[in-house]
Amino acid sequence: MNNNLNLNFLGIDLNNPLLTASGCFGYGLEYKDYFNPNELGAVVLKGITLEPRNGNKGIRIAETPSGMLNCVGLENPGINEFKKLLPSIKKEISIPLVANINGSVLDDYVQLAKKIELIKEIDIVELNISCPNVKDGGMAFGSNPKMARHVTHEVRKVLSKPLIVKLSPNVTNIVEISKIVEEEGADAIALINTLLGISIDIKSKKPLLGNVMGGLSGPAIKPIALRMIYQVSQQVSIPILGMGGISSTNDAIEFFMAGATCISLGSSLFSNPTLPLEIKQGLEKYLNDNGIDCISSLIGLAHPDNGVSYRERIKL
Repeated sequence: MNNNLNLNFLGIDLNNPLLTASGCFGYGLEYKDYFNPNELGAVVLKGITLEPRNGNKGIRIAETPSGMLNCVGLENPGINEFKKLLPSIKKEISIPLVANINGSVLDDYVQLAKKIELIKEIDIVELNISCPNVKDGGMAFGSNPKMARHVTHEVRKVLSKPLIVKLSPNVTNIVEISKIVEEEGADAIALINTLLGISIDIKSKKPLLGNVMGGLSGPAIKPIALRMIYQVSQQVSIPILGMGGISSTNDAIEFFMAGATCISLGSSLFSNPTLPLEIKQGLEKYLNDNGIDCISSLIGLAHPDNGVSYRERIKL
């Protein structure tokens, strides 16, 4: 088969449009017993903060029908230890690396962005203003249009690397916030993060998760993710990194047709670690069977004008 999965994303040439969702692929090496991470287009690393975080106490994961709830709480070693890990990561991973940055207050994001700007191993930054399972920061920025504008503006001032802003789906008007972060200099938008949910332990008669609420991911949220990507891609002129419930080649194709330029694979990796290889092969077969030369031709095909205007706006 011809390699027709190549594409340029944010000025960076990728072998294919398959990325990982932050928090579901560790630091890129945890899955190497299942497949070579370099088979991906890029790796989105586990979220980082300025200082080390222990994450939330108590139960952090709960299985749900067609998905899972998690309230891990951004457990990570902090930026200083993260920098020490990067040389060993880059010895085995040659594809682009994406750093997912998080904060509790605005200055956390700014200071972290300044540090990431100086790290040569990091190619792209994903600004996470959408985490629903921490008690401070996170979703508070992504669910408030004024705060989303402010944090994107301030991070953009100190960062020259390509910037993806990861938005919360737990909002009334996702298009409004998407347009705001585009205005403030986002190079791309990541849609969607997890939806806020809860699980009850009927024996203890109390919430099951230690944080009470957690983020719902998995196939259950796919229709919502598709809807938001479809809506946003008709209103913005920057690429979308699509995610949310992708567990098959058909799912991936739907995301591209809805308007995603690239996709991130997340919680489905836990049940099917070789999913990226399956989707990669499935996409190649679909393109060849349908006489399509390039994966980019699928972007926005479900739009009324077959995605022509959106592909023109994002210069594909």
